[in-house]
Amino acid sequence: MIRLLRSLVLVVAATMSALASAQAPVPPEIAARSYLLLDVTANQILAEKDIDSPVEPASLTKLMTAYLVFDALKAKKISLTQTLPVSTRAWKMPGSRMFIDPKMQVPVDDLIKGMIVQSGNDATMALAEGVGGSAENFVRLMNEQAKALGMKNTGYRNPEGLTAPGHTTTARDLSILATRLMKDFPEYLHYYSIKKYRYPGTPASNDTNRNLLLFRDPSVDGLKTGHTEAAGYCMIVTAKRDFPNLGGGRRLLSIMLGTASENARANESQKLVNWGYTAYDAVKLFDAGQPVATPAVWKGKANTLKLGQPEPIVVAVPSGSASKIKTEIVRPDPLVAPFTKNQPVGQLKISLGDQPVTQVPLVALEPVEQAGVLGRAWDAIRLWIK
Repeated sequence: MIRLLRSLVLVVAATMSALASAQAPVPPEIAARSYLLLDVTANQILAEKDIDSPVEPASLTKLMTAYLVFDALKAKKISLTQTLPVSTRAWKMPGSRMFIDPKMQVPVDDLIKGMIVQSGNDATMALAEGVGGSAENFVRLMNEQAKALGMKNTGYRNPEGLTAPGHTTTARDLSILATRLMKDFPEYLHYYSIKKYRYPGTPASNDTNRNLLLFRDPSVDGLKTGHTEAAGYCMIVTAKRDFPNLGGGRRLLSIMLGTASENARANESQKLVNWGYTAYDAVKLFDAGQPVATPAVWKGKANTLKLGQPEPIVVAVPSGSASKIKTEIVRPDPLVAPFTKNQPVGQLKISLGDQPVTQVPLVALEPVEQAGVLGRAWDAIRLWIK
């Protein structure tokens, strides 16, 4: 009898496990050392493999270099029309090049195109020296920025991505960097969709963007490729496709690390992106600024507090399962003023049936100031009675 009960328990447990796992679509076979597919619109990872394993980033390093250059532009420390000198060190950089030399004074705008479209190590070094004063100081800034962004497993040793001891990152950290790059500097993202570029007076042999999906998929608008012998062929792809229910469209981000060839990284990335769009539906639960809840507030000039998000709240769920979405608000109680705008106040937990999917922080959409002395005293009495 005991054996029979144990068998029944095991069968039930296996069945429950199978049902739970069945809710998550199985990604296609991907021939890569590690990969990650992120629904940027919903801020959810849809598929992953070894995303915390250390890898060499190769020219994906240039995303951090670009982040610091864009930040310097935004802070008006440099300008797009400003010219920068080409040092001997930049001129002699090995690997992919823009083919600039010390006789040139190159505008920042052209150096950015050379770094992104041509993946030029010479352009990257010129930008690093121009922004940081020296390559060594720029690398220090890169590591400080990585820490500030929460890239816990990344160490930079150069601005261009050539193999060096300790120059490593992870797929997870690259997803943090890529999403922050898109969010913080949308005005500069057009550089990543440029298909061809060559600086006047330089050879035309290296003028085509290595992101093959820019030429194959009209929804792809970035982001960067990389390759060294140690890293293999790597690629970060971002695509945005129109979905009427979302208004602004739906963006996916694919990170593919350690594939066998240039064509393989493009094919595997395309496979993963297409799967993400078909295997998962993106469902908008609340509009930007729409209150998710309006709970009572104590000791405040207002009686209620509007909780929500300044951006639309979107969740990605397996295709056809939107009707099973459940939400739960978790927040402190009672809520006692004051509250500042965008102050975190609880979370929206989202599940599919009984399976947790994600949770979204809820913030105060409007400030609530503290009430006067009499108002606070009256609410204190009411709270005591409650």
